[in-house]
Amino acid sequence: MAAIRRPVTRVSGGQLRLVGGRRLRSPAGQGTRPTTARVREALMNILSTRLDDCHWLDLCSGSGVMGCEALERGAARVVAIEHNPRTAAICRDNLDMVAAANGQGQSVQVIRQELVSWLSRGRPDHESGFSIVYFDPPYTAGLYNKTLGMLHRGGWVQPEGLLICEYSSREGLECPSPWQEQDRRRYGTTSLLMLSPPERCPGGTDSRRQRTDQEA
Repeated sequence: MAAIRRPVTRVSGGQLRLVGGRRLRSPAGQGTRPTTARVREALMNILSTRLDDCHWLDLCSGSGVMGCEALERGAARVVAIEHNPRTAAICRDNLDMVAAANGQGQSVQVIRQELVSWLSRGRPDHESGFSIVYFDPPYTAGLYNKTLGMLHRGGWVQPEGLLICEYSSREGLECPSPWQEQDRRRYGTTSLLMLSPPERCPGGTDSRRQRTDQEA
C-alpha cells in the first residue's frame, strides 16, 4: 500500500494537546471527533506495559491523536488509515512531528483510503499483524461488525495482541464472535471495548463486567 510521505502540509484547523502537553493540529469543523484527553490518558495507563516497541494500527485515525499518544510512549511503528484527504494530511503532520521530536527512529505511515476497501485487499505477506489496533469509526456509520469480521479473517491482530473499539456508551457494542472480550470501560458518554483474537483464548470467552469511569 502506498503511504503518504510528503513534506509537511499546512492545513487550517484547530489544536489538540497530548496528555504529556505537546500540541497537535486538529481538523477544523465537525467532521472529526477526537478522543477526549480523559479517555486517552486512561487508556494509555491501561496499556502502559504494552506500548514500548509496539506496532499500532489506527483505523479511522482522524487527527492521529491516538497514534501520537502511542508514539509518545515508545511505540515502534504507527500505521494510520484515514479516508478524508485534508484530515489525512493533518494526521500525517502530527505523527511525523511527534516521531521526529522523539528522535527514536519510529516508523510512521498514513494511508489515505476508505477503511473497508483497504481491509478488503487483505494483509500483505510481509505484514505479520499488529500488537495493538485502535478502531474509532463514526459511531453511527455501522462499521463495527463488518470491520471486526475483516480484521479477524485477515489476521490483522497478532495472537497476543489487542483490538480496542471506541463507541458511544448510549448505543452500546456487543462482542462479536469469535473475538474474546478482555475488558470494557466506560467514561461518561464514551466507552472502550477491548478484544483479543480467538487464538489467544481457545475454548471460551473471558468476558468481564463493564467498568465505569469511577473504577478506571
